[in-house]
Parts: sequence; structure tokens; C-alpha cells
Amino acid sequence: MDIIRRNNVTVTGNPNGRTVVLAHGFGCDQNMWRLTVPALSDDYRVVLFDYVGSGRADASAFSEERYASLDGYAQDVVDVCEALDLDDAVFVGHSVSAMIGVLAAARVPERIGALVMVGPSPRYIDDEDYRGGFSAADIDELLDSLESNYLGWSAVMAPVIMGNPERPELGDELKNSFCATDPDMARVFARTTFLSDSRDDLKTVSVPTLVLECTQDVIAPREVGAFVHRSIPGSTLVTLEATGHCPHLSAPEATNAAIRSFLTAL
Repeated sequence: MDIIRRNNVTVTGNPNGRTVVLAHGFGCDQNMWRLTVPALSDDYRVVLFDYVGSGRADASAFSEERYASLDGYAQDVVDVCEALDLDDAVFVGHSVSAMIGVLAAARVPERIGALVMVGPSPRYIDDEDYRGGFSAADIDELLDSLESNYLGWSAVMAPVIMGNPERPELGDELKNSFCATDPDMARVFARTTFLSDSRDDLKTVSVPTLVLECTQDVIAPREVGAFVHRSIPGSTLVTLEATGHCPHLSAPEATNAAIRSFLTAL
């Protein structure tokens, strides 16, 4: 199958610049990066795509077996990189895509030369001395609610995830994005995301890495950002003056400035 069509790949920006790949998180699509693309397009070649099961990707390519682990989503990234014959690209991953990027970079190190992690979490469930932000019971309840009433779950959780209650339009946008996703495919992605444990994979990262966290984030609290930073030697941790889990929408200026500063220094 043609990967460009399968993953709804879009290429824009400066064709002579270094390639930056922007990868969306759970329940989202490439449109979530619309406030970041203009900040990069003059100097960088920008690649956007949708994971199979999200956005306008080809839903007929979805396989529950493949996407029952983050490896399946990482293969989407590898496929896109190879279809475009990318070399030394910068992978910018939001939320679970940060860990997907880690897996993809380990598979094709010649194609991904740097990572930007926006609100990353290698594990959402607390474990002994590790604080992921949720108990196992919390995640079970979240997944049960999502699986029994996905649209209702989306309406309740989107504003919580987005934060910024004084700007309800942001929560509404995330809710609409969730609700536009096929519920069956979303259930698979959610289970894969919230039950994942990629802590050991962080040790494989050897490329320049920027970790972006927010001052308050219910999905990826600051303890998680600190853990990711400690686990990747030489990484840079930046705490944005932003709240919620989607700073590229709620605080695009600060997010874009941090990304550009990192790219300029590469």
C-alpha cells in the first residue's frame, strides 16, 4: 500500500531545510500542529502524518493485532521515514508519540537524528518509586469508561486533559478530535497508550533530545518530565509557562520558541 496515502502524509515548508516530522498523540491528528507549522516552515521542511486509525489515514489498513503495542505505531513512523527517504530528521512527538519516536529512532537511527518530546510519559501507572500520575485502578477505570461510552468519555476527559478551563474552546477542540476518531480504533490506541511501559527504552536514546513539560499537566506531571530527562543522558529539559497536556495549542508561542531554539542549536 502507498504509505503516503495510507498515513495521509503532508510535506510543506522549506524543501532545502532540515526535515522536522511532527507526530500527534492519542485521539488527535496532524491538524493539531497547525499553530506550529508556520513557525517552522521558513527554515525547515515539515512532514505531518496521521497514524493508521487516526485522522484521515486509511482506516482499511488498521489491524488490532499490529496496533496493540507501540511497536505498531513506531512502524508507521519508520514506514513514513522510508517512503520519504528521510535522513537525519528531527522527530517531534506529542504525548505517547514521544515514546513512539524513541522506538522508531532505535529502528532507523540513520533517519532520525534528534528528538523533541512534548509532554512525554514512558509509563502512566505508578510503580514503586516511579510516579506516573495514575494508579492501576485509575487506568482500569479510565479504560472501562472509554470502552463503555467513548463519546461520553471524550466529553468529560477532553477538557481535563487540555486544562485551561478559562478557554473552553480548547477543550471543545480536543473533544471534537476525540469524537471524530473511530471508537473501536480509539479503544485500541488508548489501551496501548495507557498500559505501555517504555522506561527501559529511554536508555537507548543517544541523539540530541529536548523534553518539554508544562507547569501543570494531569497526564504527564512534572515528576515524569524529570524522570525522562534523567533517563536520557545529555537531554535538555524545558518547563514551559503553560498548563495542560497540549501546549502546542494552549501556548503555541512558548512551545514554538523552545522547539526553534533547540533546532537552531543542533
